[in-house]
Amino acid sequence: MEWKIKPIDEGKQIREYLQEVQGFSKRIMKALKYEGGEILVNGNPETVTFKLSTGDTLSILFPPEKKGSYMKAENIPLNVVYEDEELLVLNKSAGMPVSPSYQHTSGTVANGLLGYYEKKNIPYTIHIVTRLDRDTSGLMLVAKHRYSHSLLSLQQKTGTVKRKYKAILEGSLPEKSGIIVAPIGRKEGSIIERTVEENGKHAITHYQITKELLEHSLAAVQLETGRTHQIRVHFSYMGCPLAGDDLYGGSRQWMNRQALHCDELSFIHPFTKEQMQFCAPLPPDMQAMVHSTSQKS
Repeated sequence: MEWKIKPIDEGKQIREYLQEVQGFSKRIMKALKYEGGEILVNGNPETVTFKLSTGDTLSILFPPEKKGSYMKAENIPLNVVYEDEELLVLNKSAGMPVSPSYQHTSGTVANGLLGYYEKKNIPYTIHIVTRLDRDTSGLMLVAKHRYSHSLLSLQQKTGTVKRKYKAILEGSLPEKSGIIVAPIGRKEGSIIERTVEENGKHAITHYQITKELLEHSLAAVQLETGRTHQIRVHFSYMGCPLAGDDLYGGSRQWMNRQALHCDELSFIHPFTKEQMQFCAPLPPDMQAMVHSTSQKS
């Protein structure tokens, strides 16, 4: 990366400029220092304490990215919705974990991305920006390298990365639109399950019922906070668990996974500053359930 220093940044140390102006994380700064990166001013090596002058050309050569020893590349088909040099947008299938774990060491999005990167000679490791549960389908944002990951993670913290979901609920809510405000914490005795509890973390979910079905409701959902299993826990708490979500009280009569799909994703491109927006239609299993359980006219 290369930047021409503007008058407003005259006198700033390189460290200040990279962190405050260009959004470098502390992790990236550490990697530059200890993992083989280079900092050049007008072609000359400098340290992070060097003070910049108007008109200077600051160049950063990032160190090579190391892939985790536990990560193996696999030839897994991925639905790539969008790709450029900085990021990827995927439409994830239900049933695919995002990252390897003790229970799922292969067949994950991360394994498939490594295989994809190797095939296209992309010299990076995996940087997931927005995660989805294994059985949740839909749009995911992936940064290709550590710098774009740093910038997109900053957008997440400031709420610029926005996701919307479609969910099929059991039963119907008293209000067709509303906001669920209920703190979420880990359920006692479980490492997976979450629950609404007084001492949990602040959690807010916005919803709009878009279609009434025979014994279900199709809802558009947007998160204001991002707690683990938030949508699933909040609607279960409201007495309308997601169809197929047997962990939180849903029935598997119509779906064999939670009926939850990330159908909209928007963010500001970290380098072009363009507003990016993507949509993904309901997957076939959710479409089939909506069709089968629709109100008769």
